[in-house]
Amino acid sequence: MKIRKQNIFNTTWAIIKFIIWWILVFVCAFVLLFIPTGKCSVKLLQIFMQIFAFMTGVKFRIRGELTTKRPLLCVCNHISVFEFASMPIAFGASFFGKKEISEWPLVGWIAKKFGVIFIDRRPSHAVEALDAIKTEMSKVDYPMFIFPEGTTTNGAYVKQFKSSLFDIVEKTGITVQPVVIHYRLKDGTKISDEDMANHFAYFCNCKMDMGPLCCRERSAFMQIFHIMVLGGFLVEVDVLPIPDLSGMDRKQMAETLHNIVSNEYMKNK
Repeated sequence: MKIRKQNIFNTTWAIIKFIIWWILVFVCAFVLLFIPTGKCSVKLLQIFMQIFAFMTGVKFRIRGELTTKRPLLCVCNHISVFEFASMPIAFGASFFGKKEISEWPLVGWIAKKFGVIFIDRRPSHAVEALDAIKTEMSKVDYPMFIFPEGTTTNGAYVKQFKSSLFDIVEKTGITVQPVVIHYRLKDGTKISDEDMANHFAYFCNCKMDMGPLCCRERSAFMQIFHIMVLGGFLVEVDVLPIPDLSGMDRKQMAETLHNIVSNEYMKNK
């Protein structure tokens, strides 16, 4: 199977779906006015993302199950904006996200209502970020995902994990479970590094440490539109066993978890 080429027909259909999606965003925002942030809003997030996946043509294949232990912090590699649809659909989960997203008009407010916790990842705000993680993990009974790379990549590799994000694990001993995602064409065919960088990975890849570089840059919304034009893709989600992190400091945890996620990703990429 090859990547579908853009033409007037699938581009027009993508424009129609994109407009419908934005109408649904405003409808969802109205509904959220009457729903408090919490378990109900996270369930609505799951439903909303299922509709989003249907409209973008994104399919899912999930292998393995998350532990029932709570609180549960899941760590995952990060390729594009579609991780924010994958984890709610697969696990009824919410996220820790970058503070910058909270400032996006409408979208930031909706994300907060959906249970997304925004943290400032600047070193000068590390204590504040850790307090936010600790507070939220003590309240929720659904999995919370975090992307320790701190950014998206071109899909050719998994960047090193930021160790500061694991300080809360070191201090509280909460359960951590690694999850790995791969992108495939809709028939399950592997995607080349070049096609991943040019079509499926998020934003500009010209500053990546390895793999093909792509100097084009799409906004989150234009990436969604581009995938609508392409007709979608397949997200494979693999849930890995819980590692023994006892006795490790945050740097050792970051290295251990990175090795687990990176090795699994590279093995099946």
